[in-house]
Amino acid sequence: MSEINAETDAEVKEGDQDDNVTTQSRDYADQHARDQPKDEMTEPKRSAVETIDSLLGEFDDDDSLSGYNYAYLDEHTKREVRRSIIKAISIPGHQVPYASRPMPLARGWGTGGIQASLSLLGPDDTFKVIDQGSDESVNAANIRRLASNTADVETTTDTTNADIIQTRHRIPEEVLTDEQILVLQVPVTDPLRKVDGSDAANRRRHAHRNYGKMWVHLYENVVEWGEINIAARYPTMVAGRYLMDPSPIPRWDVPKLDHADSLFIFAAGREARIYAVPPHTSVEPLAFEDRTFQVERFPGVSCHACGSTDTYLTEVETDDGSVYYSCNDASFCHKRQQNPELDRDHHIKQSIDGWGPGVRDPDSGDTAGDTE
Repeated sequence: MSEINAETDAEVKEGDQDDNVTTQSRDYADQHARDQPKDEMTEPKRSAVETIDSLLGEFDDDDSLSGYNYAYLDEHTKREVRRSIIKAISIPGHQVPYASRPMPLARGWGTGGIQASLSLLGPDDTFKVIDQGSDESVNAANIRRLASNTADVETTTDTTNADIIQTRHRIPEEVLTDEQILVLQVPVTDPLRKVDGSDAANRRRHAHRNYGKMWVHLYENVVEWGEINIAARYPTMVAGRYLMDPSPIPRWDVPKLDHADSLFIFAAGREARIYAVPPHTSVEPLAFEDRTFQVERFPGVSCHACGSTDTYLTEVETDDGSVYYSCNDASFCHKRQQNPELDRDHHIKQSIDGWGPGVRDPDSGDTAGDTE
């Protein structure tokens, strides 16, 4: 009986303690409510949408990006990218790895190119972005807006006014100068991947300059089609040493890489690789003696807007089934509409030979390069 009475007394004491704790909590809540201002006690709860709108409204346009680094990337990242670019320039055509950072756009839509561009941009630079020849595509407009908002740089659609040009799948028609840098977005960095999916084996081939598999691939292409029928990503030899993927530019643009005055930077964010073609560097497309390299041919057609026959043309099909051709480079096409006799080297003093096929000779009016 004594044990039962002891347990009963313990339960009574625990119940009294719980009542005391509850009473103290209630007293604390009442005291906290009395301490609150009447305005806060009577203020209705705001919805999540109203709260977000009010927070966004507190920021002005000038200081809305005050929490970001200049040109979005932190200084350590930009320093690493610039060092990789310097190494890529020192070894033309060699793929240099770097730590690709997450960017506010999906991988495969120019993350490598925008990292290279933002690492090079300065306050006094002018930036141009094109997507397959167009300045007004959604991807080009978004990248241009990101650079303008975070780096506070001027943007342009005129190729001749730009210091740094980021492009996807095209090289501008107008001749680039030694004061300009062209950054190309690259989806696939290794040209040997189309003949062997092993990156480790392909790296050994690059180290030993063993490109026999690519030559076999070109030979099989000739056997099947009668000519080398590679529309984009045409394999090129840089400085007689490294086989390079020039990104998915058309064959029309490949000759523009050879001994150009400008610097070409190829950046792949998804594969975290950078490679480059320095100015005045030999870039030779692979070909056979009896099957020479040829560019796209547009016999008997011209641009419907400016009448050009020496630019890369895009076939456009209308709703009624009719077909017409237009210049792929929208900026240069607009200039040609203003001046049909405008040359692609109009903005420089000397005449440039070999900037792609069909460059006009200002003296004779003929075109250079084999387009047939």
